[in-house]
Amino acid sequence: QVQLVESGGGLVQPGGSLRLSCAASGDIRSINDMGWYRQAPGRPREWVASMQSGGSARYTHSVQGRFTISRDNAKNTVYLQMNNPRPEDTAVYYCRYSDSVYEYWGQGTRITVSS
Repeated sequence: QVQLVESGGGLVQPGGSLRLSCAASGDIRSINDMGWYRQAPGRPREWVASMQSGGSARYTHSVQGRFTISRDNAKNTVYLQMNNPRPEDTAVYYCRYSDSVYEYWGQGTRITVSS
């Protein structure tokens, strides 16, 4: 099994910045994909960004140029740097780990973008 622990959520002003972290532990496979999803109130969960262990990053269109995903493979940790957040980025953000066999989710961390 893989355990995911997220941190870094909270309140941020529009145009500010915030960084989320997600630390994975357990049966980590060398080839994996880690990323972030979010779920706003009354809306389905949506993919935000993800990054393979080999370093290929992908983003949903609405966050390109504002959010940056990165990884520290030595620490099995993935980060999401959120720059210039907007009120529409308000959601619960979930970390996801997947490999060739399994998929795991974090417990979620709430981000509120408001002045």
